Amino acid sequence: AALTVRFLTRRFIGEYGDMEFIYSHNLTVDGREILFHIWDAPNSQQAEDGSSEEKRIQWADSFVLVYSICDRASFNILPLKIQFIKAAKEGQSQEKVPIVIVGNKRDLHHQRVVSSEEGRLLALSLDCGFYEVSAAE
Repeated sequence: AALTVRFLTRRFIGEYGDMEFIYSHNLTVDGREILFHIWDAPNSQQAEDGSSEEKRIQWADSFVLVYSICDRASFNILPLKIQFIKAAKEGQSQEKVPIVIVGNKRDLHHQRVVSSEEGRLLALSLDCGFYEVSAAE
């Protein structure tokens, strides 16, 4: 949620609840007006209702999966999530679904438990894009 709000408002807010939101945002990219619809769904560590996750996957055209570099569990769940997304989206068509993995909290390097190299290798192995960022900075 912090990364989404930072993208939309250029402001950082550090604390969020465990709620879903859908945002709309216009942005000019390379001279073209792009309308983003962002379904910000926090990852719950508990088993999620499969139909709810399936609905989000079918709704979306692309995916940004964010993990905390300070939280190994948030990183470890990514391969399963990406496989689920690819099975649901690419099974319907031959088009590759755009997926980007983002390691957040780069500013908290002293608390890092997931290396940049691990993130890059995971993205490479799953044919995804990769970035490390800091929503705070």
